[in-house]
Amino acid sequence: MAIPNVSSSFSSSHQRNHDVFLSFRGEDTRKTFTGHLYNALIMKGIKTFRDDVDLRKGDKISLALLEAIKQSKISIIVFSKNYATSTWCLHELVKILECQKSFGQMVRPIFYDVDPSDVRKQFGEVMDMHEKKFKDDMQKILRWKVALQEAANLSGWHLSNGHESDFIQSIVEEISSRILKCTFLDVAKYPVGLHSHIHAMSELLSVGNDDVRMVGIHGIGGIGKTTIAKAVYNLFAGQFQSCSFLANVQETTNRCSLVQLQETLLSETLGMNTNLKLGNASRGINVIKDRLCHKKVLLVLDDVNELGQLEKLAGDKNWFGSGSRIIITSRDQHVLDTHGVETKYQVGGLSHVDALQLLSWNAFKTSYPEKGYEELTNSVVQYAKGLPLALVVLGSHLYGRSKLEWKSAIREIQRSLHKEIYEILKISFDALEDNEKAIFLDIACFFNGEDKDYVTTNLEASDFDPVIGVQVLIERSLVIVYEKKLLMHDLIQLMGRNIVHQESPNEPGKRSRLWSHEDILHVLVENTGTNAIQGIYKARFAQRKRYFAEF
Repeated sequence: MAIPNVSSSFSSSHQRNHDVFLSFRGEDTRKTFTGHLYNALIMKGIKTFRDDVDLRKGDKISLALLEAIKQSKISIIVFSKNYATSTWCLHELVKILECQKSFGQMVRPIFYDVDPSDVRKQFGEVMDMHEKKFKDDMQKILRWKVALQEAANLSGWHLSNGHESDFIQSIVEEISSRILKCTFLDVAKYPVGLHSHIHAMSELLSVGNDDVRMVGIHGIGGIGKTTIAKAVYNLFAGQFQSCSFLANVQETTNRCSLVQLQETLLSETLGMNTNLKLGNASRGINVIKDRLCHKKVLLVLDDVNELGQLEKLAGDKNWFGSGSRIIITSRDQHVLDTHGVETKYQVGGLSHVDALQLLSWNAFKTSYPEKGYEELTNSVVQYAKGLPLALVVLGSHLYGRSKLEWKSAIREIQRSLHKEIYEILKISFDALEDNEKAIFLDIACFFNGEDKDYVTTNLEASDFDPVIGVQVLIERSLVIVYEKKLLMHDLIQLMGRNIVHQESPNEPGKRSRLWSHEDILHVLVENTGTNAIQGIYKARFAQRKRYFAEF
C-alpha cells in the first residue's frame, strides 16, 4: 500500500512520541549493526522506533510507519549495501526527507559498509534494475534518486575500518549529548507551504560554513516568520554545540526585561542553573561575549522590533564562535539594516493552492474543501490574500458550520476584521510614530493603489513630511511600491479603516477620515460634520487595478 503524501496527511497532533526513527535494510543489519545500535539507544533512555519491534500486529504498516516518522525528533538512515534494493526502504527514505522539508525534522545518515559516494550515485546497478521494473513510473524512480542524493549530502556518520562497538557508542553519545539536548519546537498544526521557505533559509544560512552569520526574516504580522524560524531551528539545532530560541522578544521586553532574556539565553546555551542572575544588561553583554565567543551557537531572536534588543542579545558577530548562526525575525526591516544584518529573507504570502489547502485543513480537517463549499472557500482565500494567520483563524472559526453560516461570516469579515487578526496586525500600527500613523491611515483610507508621486504630493499638502514616513511603512511591510504605485494588503487596509471607524462607531461625522459613499452622504445630508474630519475620499477613477503579487 502506498504511503500517503506528507503534505496532504497531517496528524491531529504533532507530538513527538519518539526520539529516533531508524530506517534500515532488515536483511543487512537487523541482527547486527542496527540491532546493536537500537539496543544501545534504548539502554541510554532514548525512545527509538524500529518497525519490526514497534508495529502492532494488524496495523497498516505504511500508515503506521509514516506516523512514526512524523512523530520522531530525528530520523537516522542506516545505508548498507542492499539498502536501495528494497523499494520499501526507498519509499521510507522519500517520506523521511518530506518530513524534513515540511516539519524541519532532523535527518542523519549512517554509512555502514558503503561509501557516501555510492549513495550519492544512487547505487548505480540497483537503480538500473528498478528503472527496468518501474519503466512505466519514472517519476517514482526520479523521487528515489533525488532522495538518495539529498540524503548522501547530509552530515552524518561513516564507519570505515573502525570498531563497530566504539562507532555505535559515539553515535549514541552524540545523539544524547548534542542532538536531543535541544528542545524541539512545535512548528504548526498544519505546516502547509513551509517547504520553499525552509529551502530558501537553508541556502541563506549555509550552516556548513565556518563564518558567523546573522540572517533576518521580515514581513507583515501573521505572514509566518516565527513558524519558519521554528522549522529551521528544528532542522539545524543538532549541528551546533548550543542552541537557544528566544520567543516573543518584544513582548518579553515589555513585560519583564532584557536582562531576563539575557539570562535565558545563557542558561540555554551554557546549561547553567536557571537561577543565574546578571543584575543588569551591561553585565549581561559581557558575560554573553565572554562565554559564547568560542561556542558554535544557533540562536533565534523572535519578534525583535527595537535596535536595543539586538544590541543587548546579539550585539556583534564576534560575540559567538566560528560557525554560529543568529536568526532574527522582525516586522521592521530597518531594525535589521541598522544592526548590519546583510542577509535577509522577506516572507511573501501563500500561493492560492497552498492557501486553499491551509484553509481546508482548518475548516474541514482535510486538504481540500467539502463538496458544495468550493465557492465559499475560494471567497475566503481571496479575502485572506495569502496571509496564513487569516486562513488559520477563519478556517478554525468556520469549522463545522453550515453554508448559510459561511455566507454570513464572509459578509461580516468583508466589513470588519476578525478580532484576532485585527489585534495581530495592529501591533505594527501601534509601533509607529504619530506622523507615520497619520500617513498610514491616509493611504489606507484614500490612496491604496495610487501613484506614489501623486500620494506624496497630497500628503505634503497636508503638512506631512511623507518621504521618510512612507519609507518607514515600506520597511515595516505595511505598504509596498509596485510599478510606481503604493500598495497595501487588503487586510492591512481593512485594519486601518477599522481604526478610523472606532474613532466614532455610530457617527461618521466625528471620524478623522471618510471614504464610504454612504457615510459621506450621511454627513452631508444630516449636517453632522465636525472639526474631527481631516479628509474625505473622492474617487478619481471608476475602477482601479490592484496589484498583490508582491504580498
